[in-house]
Amino acid sequence: MDGDNEPVPVTEAEWQQERARTHHLAVISSGIGFIMIPVLGLAGLLLAHVTASGNDVYLAGAGWMALIATPSTYMVVRANIKQQTRSDEVVAALARQSNEAAATANREVAERELQAQRQQFEHRLSNALEMADDEPEVLEVIERSFAAVVPHSSIELLLADNSRAHLSRVASASPGGNVPGCPVDSPDHCPAARRAQVQRFGDSEDIDACPKLRNRPQGNVAAVCVPVSIMGRTVGVIHATNEVSDPVAADRVADLATLANLAGSRLGLLRVMADTQLQAATDNLTGLLNRRSFEQKLSDVRADAPVVAVAMADLDNFKALNDTFGHQTGDRALRLFAEVLRSALRSQDLMCRHGGEEFVIAFPHASAENARRALDNVRSRLDAALTVAGLPRFTVSFGLIDARSGEDFPAMAARADNALFAAKRDGRDRIVVHDDLGQAVAPAPTAPPRRLLDFEGGRATV
Repeated sequence: MDGDNEPVPVTEAEWQQERARTHHLAVISSGIGFIMIPVLGLAGLLLAHVTASGNDVYLAGAGWMALIATPSTYMVVRANIKQQTRSDEVVAALARQSNEAAATANREVAERELQAQRQQFEHRLSNALEMADDEPEVLEVIERSFAAVVPHSSIELLLADNSRAHLSRVASASPGGNVPGCPVDSPDHCPAARRAQVQRFGDSEDIDACPKLRNRPQGNVAAVCVPVSIMGRTVGVIHATNEVSDPVAADRVADLATLANLAGSRLGLLRVMADTQLQAATDNLTGLLNRRSFEQKLSDVRADAPVVAVAMADLDNFKALNDTFGHQTGDRALRLFAEVLRSALRSQDLMCRHGGEEFVIAFPHASAENARRALDNVRSRLDAALTVAGLPRFTVSFGLIDARSGEDFPAMAARADNALFAAKRDGRDRIVVHDDLGQAVAPAPTAPPRRLLDFEGGRATV
């Protein structure tokens, strides 16, 4: 033993040395026996004849032989016992070392197998997430992974919405059909999300357990919470619960951490790609489609929609509004009109900022007459929105046509622009519909009475 009371390692050479010593001692003991027996016998007889006579000589000889032989025999036996003890200690040490080596080897094998399983899980999960093209597919992969990693746990993924202020359940799995139902409503209110660290709780009633775990319908629970980060910011948490007597194992927690990291990375990448595509497809100021994206989407729509109405829109006297109130007010006016379009028209209608204060709108599966009613609704909503927004009042003129079969966008835009020019010429703040021959379908409607601001002359007058 060393100073730390730990067994001293025994080598194979030391074991061989002890075997040799034992063998050597056995040979010496045998030799001593062969030599000492006749010598002791002779000495005993001599002493017996000196100390006894008659028949007592034999008894005295035996006694003298025992007396003389006892010390030497004791020494030989003691030496053999001592050597045997040393040999036994070496054997025990070797056996102990062998068992420890076997246990260590078994642990290393188990750890390598566990590591291999984790690597395989990570590889398969990474492949599955890479094949997911959008967030719903990523969430499906996450739910399938829940069932594979913790099949006996109730588990859910909570993610923040676009404002990153509110958490909602987006994926879940449970063997009994009852999801954990964590009531946390914000990343800032979740200990795991706030600390950006995995949190494990052995019993929901422990003094240091998360308060959100208390008062569950199923009683006391053990829980693990794994934060999910997207683009370096914690925006969600994986929350799993089990019975107190059966908490989630450490290796399964590690798998959940791997799932959180890979899923967060994939969701972040998809969101960046979506934002990039959105920026490339939309106008920076209004958020409507830009011209290139509009033309592409219109081409796709016309393959399935034989009837399409197209309108050109222009904010009336926009230059005067800019000159009078400044470009910031002009930008607000453009954004407000875009918001009115989005709120007043259908989700399938295509809206585009064509340039400056000019917009183009396509109405799939709608005739020009139907589109006229929709644009009248836009004009009414714009008037109300201006009052709420506190902006100077402005109006919009529209030129509207029915697209011809096989007609390309430049031709459609040119005809709609002619109708728009007619609306401007006839007094603005109106909708003019042209037929295939460029003639007005019906007399231009009289603009509804309203208090309008005249921006002419560089000042606003009623």
